[in-house]
Parts: sequence; structure tokens; C-alpha cells
Amino acid sequence: MYILGDVGNTETKLFLVNNKNKILKKKTFITKNISFKKLYLIFKNLTVDFNNIEKILFCSVVPDSFKIIKNFLFKKTQIKCYEIKSLNLRSLLKIEVNYNQVGSDRIANAISLKNNKDNFIILDFGTATTFDVLIKDTYKGGIIAPGINLSLNSLADRASLIPQISLNKIKKVIGVDTISAVRSGFFWGYLGLIDNIINLIKKETGKSFKIVFTGGLSNLFKNSIKTKAKYDKEITVKGLIKISKLIK
Repeated sequence: MYILGDVGNTETKLFLVNNKNKILKKKTFITKNISFKKLYLIFKNLTVDFNNIEKILFCSVVPDSFKIIKNFLFKKTQIKCYEIKSLNLRSLLKIEVNYNQVGSDRIANAISLKNNKDNFIILDFGTATTFDVLIKDTYKGGIIAPGINLSLNSLADRASLIPQISLNKIKKVIGVDTISAVRSGFFWGYLGLIDNIINLIKKETGKSFKIVFTGGLSNLFKNSIKTKAKYDKEITVKGLIKISKLIK
């Protein structure tokens, strides 16, 4: 049995996976709330038998939170808890960027999809909206744009007359009140950003790509962009499962 996890800026996802690569259990919680007490309750609710754990692997972009998780799990299992960048990922993927500065989750996503024939653009709608470019077995780099929910919340916090708004699809571009105007700006604005960046990546590389969406607001845009896109909510854990084979 493996414990795999993704420590993100907003959410942390935990997975219990068997040695046949089947996800048995999953838990998502707020990253900033991580503590030994919280982790104890989470694993108790998941009914995890720590004696059956063989491997522990995480991707993390929040070092302090990962340290708490690592210490907790070592105390419970006496098994080393790996962060993926401590492993030889270049044996799985060619990486043509500053290795120390690219997010571990983005590398895991790329490893999940990598093959020797297809090119991918991976869009992750998380705290930031990220685009990752994978050409066959090579991670070429990517783009980081402001996250949609982060931007929405920031606007509401800074502008006294704009309320907290959830983002929905909107048919008309011209808003008739504050809420419809903000929804139009964010929906059509991000839709234009997505289409434009995809087109610029194609132009710069001279390649065609398969588009894969993941993250919270993926379904809002997946069927609205000009290019056909696939949605994969488990892309990161699929990458972690592949990477876990490096742990002997």
C-alpha cells in the first residue's frame, strides 16, 4: 500500500493506492490548516493501517506544510517520506527548464502524460492558472497566469462595491449589473487568455498539441475554447504512481 499526496498552495490531496495502482481512498483538505492533530483525524477517518504502508511519496509546492506531513508520517510508519524532486526524475522525463523553480505538481502532471509520440499542453486551474508544454518525452516549460478564484477574491477584497462572486458561464459579453459584468470579464477574459496562449504556443513551437485540463474550474472552459480539450482530474496522482516506481 502507498500513501501519495499533492501539497498545493490552497488544497492538499491525499491518496491511498494499492500496489496494482488502484486508488482506494482520497481526501482533500485546506493546506494552511495542516497540523499533527488534523492529520491524525484525517488518517483515522481514512482507516489507514500504517503497518501496511510500503511507500510514501508527495509532490509539494509548500515546504513548511510538507515538513509537517513528512514528520507525522515518519512517526507513524518509520518509512521515509519522499518529495518527488529528491528522486531522479530525469530518468522519466527530459526537463529543459530551471529544475529548482518548476513546481513539483507540474512535473508530476507531465510525467503522467509523457509518451514518445504525442505533444501536450496541460492547463491546471489551481491557485495559479498554469500552462505546461510537453513535446513527446521533453518538458519544455510553461506559463503562469493569475488564478481565477484568487483574482476574483482579490477584486472583491479591494473593491468595496464588488461582492464575492462565483464564476459561471455567461452568454452575453456586455453586463447589465455588477455581477454579470464581473462574470463576463472573467469568463470571456480567461477564455480569450486560454485560446491566445494555446495559439502562441503552437506558433512558437510549430507543433500540434493535445490539450488536457485539470483543476477546479476546468469544466467551465473545457467545452468553450476553440481547441478540443480533455479533462483529467487525477492527472497528478497518475504521475505520482509512475514516479513511485523509482522508490526501491
